[in-house]
Amino acid sequence: MRPVFGIAGYVLREAISRKFILAFLVGITLVLAVVAMSLRLDVIDGALAASRLFGNELRSSIQSVDVALRPVYQGAAFIVFYGGILFGIVACSDFAPGLMSPGRIEHLLALPIQRWQLMAGTFLGVMTLALGGTLYGTTGLVVIFGVKAGYWTAGPLIAGLMACVGFAAVYAVMLTTATLVRSAALCAAAGFALLVGGIVAGHRQDISTFFEEGVSRTLFMAVTVMLPRLSALAEAAGHISASTPLEVRSLGTLLLGVFVFGLGALAVGFWRFEGKDY
Repeated sequence: MRPVFGIAGYVLREAISRKFILAFLVGITLVLAVVAMSLRLDVIDGALAASRLFGNELRSSIQSVDVALRPVYQGAAFIVFYGGILFGIVACSDFAPGLMSPGRIEHLLALPIQRWQLMAGTFLGVMTLALGGTLYGTTGLVVIFGVKAGYWTAGPLIAGLMACVGFAAVYAVMLTTATLVRSAALCAAAGFALLVGGIVAGHRQDISTFFEEGVSRTLFMAVTVMLPRLSALAEAAGHISASTPLEVRSLGTLLLGVFVFGLGALAVGFWRFEGKDY
């Protein structure tokens, strides 16, 4: 596993040389600072009497803090989930094509490592960036609301980790795309396509009613059943963040489905990369 970690470190050093990590941290810090300075919560004996955001009153009726903040935590979970995946698609789309660019890929393949280790290390490096940024952002959010409202919960942190699971499946497809064509634009397009497909797959039962019974509906159901249910995962993350009951039947099955899809996409990428000449 040492070569895998070595390639992951190479990806991280590449991100540092591009000032990617610095820009990433500065951006998250600015967002957290704006939220911290603009949000004012009036808490009396564990109840939220009023709240203001950018000077505008959000709530005037007295309500328990944990209940009053549920919509805020749920909205934050959706922003972290979809916003994080979108940002990851754009920011990380050129890592794999860059490593496979002419000259660099020949140098990497000349090293005493196997091709699957190069792929796995690239995936691990990008996911380390995603996990680090997610933990930093969600932990900061938890601290801000905890200090201001006196209500501490690990819900947003757990929701952030679930967002990383969703992004892992998306980036697996992007990495596999890079083995077919060395284009950052096409890798990003593949990531966007899977994100949209994952949102549709999470609502496949409702959307299927718009198709007439027969070949079209059967084809739609057959295609969407193979995609990860990203929208369902986002909704589950929102419920966990807000400490409300889950609407999905089995969170474990949902996470397993996303994990298996990502693993399958990586397996295809490994197979394609092993048989490609550079």
